[in-house]
Amino acid sequence: MKTKYVVLLLSTLFLLASCGGKKEKEEPPRSVKIYEVKAASGGMSISFPGKVKAQGEAQLSFRIAGPIHKIYAKAGKKVRKGEVLAVMDQRDYNTQLAATEAEYQSVKAQAERIIRLYEQQSVSTNDYDKAVGALKQINQKLIAHKNAVGDTRLIAPYDGYIQEPLRKEGETVGAGMPVLSFYSDATPEVEINIAATDYLKRDTYQSYSCTIDAYPGVIFPLELVSIDPIANLNQLYTMRLRFVPVEGQTMPTIGMSTMVKINLKDSGQRGTNVPFSAIWEKGEKSYVWVVKSGDTAYVEAHEVQVTEVSRTGMAVCQGIEENVSIVTAGVYVLKEGQKVKPIAPTSKTNVGGLL
Repeated sequence: MKTKYVVLLLSTLFLLASCGGKKEKEEPPRSVKIYEVKAASGGMSISFPGKVKAQGEAQLSFRIAGPIHKIYAKAGKKVRKGEVLAVMDQRDYNTQLAATEAEYQSVKAQAERIIRLYEQQSVSTNDYDKAVGALKQINQKLIAHKNAVGDTRLIAPYDGYIQEPLRKEGETVGAGMPVLSFYSDATPEVEINIAATDYLKRDTYQSYSCTIDAYPGVIFPLELVSIDPIANLNQLYTMRLRFVPVEGQTMPTIGMSTMVKINLKDSGQRGTNVPFSAIWEKGEKSYVWVVKSGDTAYVEAHEVQVTEVSRTGMAVCQGIEENVSIVTAGVYVLKEGQKVKPIAPTSKTNVGGLL
């Protein structure tokens, strides 16, 4: 019996010794690609899609009603200020004018006779006042009918182009009904819509430019015309910019799509450039893995604030200094304090490591 207890005790001690002798397998360092943070150079910029528009656009219409007699304007035709674009049938208005002119001559002759008699004190003051009033009234009626005849002609308000006739000859139109679509040939403008956050930064806008796919490699300078202070239904603010003429540079045509770049004033604290692939999020905060060196390199989470993202895949961040090494790939599989092994960058002159 005693021998059994001794055997059991020795077996237990041996088992405990064997378990205590096992060591947990150590995870090897993970190979990572690193990037040395650089200071962001130059001022910030923001970009918006836009469209080239005419400086002036109008829906031209007659001020009076009647049938259209003739439309001289054709789509795409260039016209000058004051040029007749369309004419309305003048028959009824000429008849009204002729009747009013005859009435005017009669009233005028009678008024002149009464005025002479009044000067001779042969008529009362009441008759004199009635004659003068009647003359003024018929004179204004004559002016109105002359204007009506003049309004039968549709005149170009400024130099420009006819976009599209909206009515045909022979159609009867009402006063104010659009007849021709017309736009100015002055220096064109660009219209963009900006969000409320960008509208609040409008005091920091410094310069403007745009690019158009139809003109590869060409940068068109712009100048600010206006920013609508009232947001539209989509909570966007309309902004208009005008092309700045440059000698030898062809102006784009109306309707072209463009990408507008707005350069902001440099605050002197722009931040540092960080590859967007290096940034990871936890909760509502953004972080990067900073590589710490020692006996063995390891990573440590570092919070950053992203202030700008460019189309080149780089982000401008606050909260991290330049010349710091960060991980740029596989950031979501790492954990705090994990050992890493930086991958040496590939030499541009030794592609494939053949040398």
